[in-house]
Amino acid sequence: MRSVVVIFVCLLFYPLAVSSQESFLGENVQYGASLRGTGGGGDNAPFWFSCNRYGLGPVENNSFLARAYIKRDVETDSLKFWRVGYCADIAAGYGNQSEFNVQQLFVDVQWKNLRLSLGQKQRPSEFKNEELSSGGMTLGINARPLPQVRLEIPDFLIVPGTKQLFAIKAHIAYGMYTDNRWQSNWCEGTNNLYTKNSLFHSKSLLMKIGNEKKFPLTLKWGLEMACQFGGKGYNVVGYKGEKLRQGVKLGGNFLNSFFPGGGDVNDDSFTNANGNHLGSWHFRLDWTAKNWSVGAYMDHFYEDHSQMFVQYGFWKDMLLGVEINLPKNRYLSNLVYEHLGTMNQSGPLYHDATEENPQQISANDAYYNNHVYGAWQHGGFVMGNPLILSPMYNGYMGMEGMMHNYFNRVNAHHVGIKGEPSERLSWRVLYTYEKNLGSYDRPVMDPLEGHFLLLEATYRMKQIRGLSFSLAYGHNHGSLLGKANGAMLTVAWDGWIRKTD
Repeated sequence: MRSVVVIFVCLLFYPLAVSSQESFLGENVQYGASLRGTGGGGDNAPFWFSCNRYGLGPVENNSFLARAYIKRDVETDSLKFWRVGYCADIAAGYGNQSEFNVQQLFVDVQWKNLRLSLGQKQRPSEFKNEELSSGGMTLGINARPLPQVRLEIPDFLIVPGTKQLFAIKAHIAYGMYTDNRWQSNWCEGTNNLYTKNSLFHSKSLLMKIGNEKKFPLTLKWGLEMACQFGGKGYNVVGYKGEKLRQGVKLGGNFLNSFFPGGGDVNDDSFTNANGNHLGSWHFRLDWTAKNWSVGAYMDHFYEDHSQMFVQYGFWKDMLLGVEINLPKNRYLSNLVYEHLGTMNQSGPLYHDATEENPQQISANDAYYNNHVYGAWQHGGFVMGNPLILSPMYNGYMGMEGMMHNYFNRVNAHHVGIKGEPSERLSWRVLYTYEKNLGSYDRPVMDPLEGHFLLLEATYRMKQIRGLSFSLAYGHNHGSLLGKANGAMLTVAWDGWIRKTD
């Protein structure tokens, strides 16, 4: 913790201490601060108040959050071969998952099109509208970011010799989870599974065919993969039902996280790849006209080979979406519709081949769950799409302290719209209808339904530069999360510490 504070203080005062003659790192540095308060009543905070806010959404009806940051965007040096960016971003308050967060703390160093990112950084979902989408399936914007070392081609890079018609972007990253205290507190007094000091790995290879400057139709597709591995496990149950020793080393190494292999501590004779492996196939088709565009996309999530490839026929589970960006007008700017279906999961049964029954059935994929690492989550929030309910909701569902996602069979429709009546005023609306059947392991007797609504307007002051006000109303209704009504007021102020042309 001391090292984090030292780094933050250095980043906070360094831009103020340098001049343009001494270092370009002190140029084009931004600052920002915000105060956010929520109030309301009901069983939970409104769903879209809590979710898709990088883990900083309130979980209680009444909450407060203060946040401040300084940053220098790496794109500031876009005309240089070498580029440097950094950010320090902290948040504190009550009614949230934690009272104090170092939300972002990173340094980006880029040479031409290759970037090395060190630290904890908020990253948007692939191929989706961050303001209007329900979120990515593997790595979304729902949970707090993990500190990591990430080497990437951040933007599509045209491959030489393809007449500017083929481009790629890619990344590889290794990091660590920082929710040890939250997990142990969440499971305190129970015999439920949790882990400490586990590690993180992700990688992607995404491709693009077409050039919208030459022809309006483009296709993007690729594979995104992630893995949780290493660390220590508590209350881990063996293959035959016996409990393993507390703090058992979960094993795993960097090679097996990159190329799935090895085995878990409780595999017995039926060996799985070490760690919690998952990922998404991404596809997006865009038509980009002069002042409007329309795109259709698919995010197919998988937990193992049965859904990564087409083992049981064509994929039945996926997030399907359409995004429309309209010509500039005073009424409606953007529209997103998405359908999320995760009902199939390869079928209800899983069976390892035995002498008595040699048929291997790789079904019951149990999305966002693992028999060693529990839920695909960080600090109580799922790291993917929040419509598969996060563990933080388990207490409301009578499953206190359980580190699993028991409500992963989802059929949902989601709409997001946005308008900008003027340069200073904008608004957005999110509405989601979800039907949930629980999971194959814990089915519900009757389908649970949820209606989640967000109405939000933001006004940027003309008289005081950088000052803005945002007012939102949130509403939950239905048997899935009960009733909730709430209001959220955010006051934000941003500007430049030192800006050069």
